[in-house]
Amino acid sequence: MQKMKKSGLILLLVVASGSFTALAQKSKPLFTAPIGVQTYTYRNSFPKGVAAVLDTIKSLGITEVEGPNPQNSSPEEFKKLLDERGISMPSLGADYVAISKDPEPFIKLAKLFGCKFIMTAWIPHGNTFNIEDARKAVEDFNRVGKILYEQGITFCYHDHGYEFGPYGNGTLFDYIAQNTDPKYVSFEMDMMWTFHGGADPAKLLYKYKGRWKLMHLKDIRKGIANDLTGGTDTKNDVALGTGQINIPEVLKAASAVGIKHFFIEDESAGHGEQIPVTIAYLKGLSW
Repeated sequence: MQKMKKSGLILLLVVASGSFTALAQKSKPLFTAPIGVQTYTYRNSFPKGVAAVLDTIKSLGITEVEGPNPQNSSPEEFKKLLDERGISMPSLGADYVAISKDPEPFIKLAKLFGCKFIMTAWIPHGNTFNIEDARKAVEDFNRVGKILYEQGITFCYHDHGYEFGPYGNGTLFDYIAQNTDPKYVSFEMDMMWTFHGGADPAKLLYKYKGRWKLMHLKDIRKGIANDLTGGTDTKNDVALGTGQINIPEVLKAASAVGIKHFFIEDESAGHGEQIPVTIAYLKGLSW
């Protein structure tokens, strides 16, 4: 009888162990990409010491940045500092007007840093973004994108929220996406600006699957209303998971459409406290 009890106990433990193993196998990290950061996050800190900021970035486990280099550091010096810390720069930001006028300096900069992507994040426009602005952008994006493509670089437009005003059967963003050549023009989603402009980030990723290459990781304070201004007070940038956006849903969609590079962008004065919270949140997510 005692032997039977022991055997039953062993069997129960084996079964339980198997159940725990099965549960463990079912749970896997949701976010497994390298963690990156947009250098604009540290715009007020870089003037006080570029190396010190990069040391902070490295200490957070961040291995990618989206440039360009800060004004108080030459491209060559910044590249050296990045290399010394094992940080790469897969993507480079460019001013719309400047790159539309002459892409060559940006191509040279991208090649120096080893960037595969160049993105622009703001289309010049008046009080309201309209179809004329969108048509001009389509023309410029196709032209610049072709030049970059021939140099082995992918051009991306970073949405900013104002593009989601209605047009035809969709939005002005739909017009841009549907009238740019997929061979030459891709996109970087800023999840916060997408949401703030009234779009659904996850649904938009699926809608234009294959066009999204990069993503900005941002969340917006609860209670802030959506609008088409493309702007909000920087204090409304909050740590991921504490704002309004369904982050797991967006990240699942991003994984499904093949985005490989993710950059935290926290424009708030509290980014020093918030970014560790964001990183811990990302690492804690599971399927």
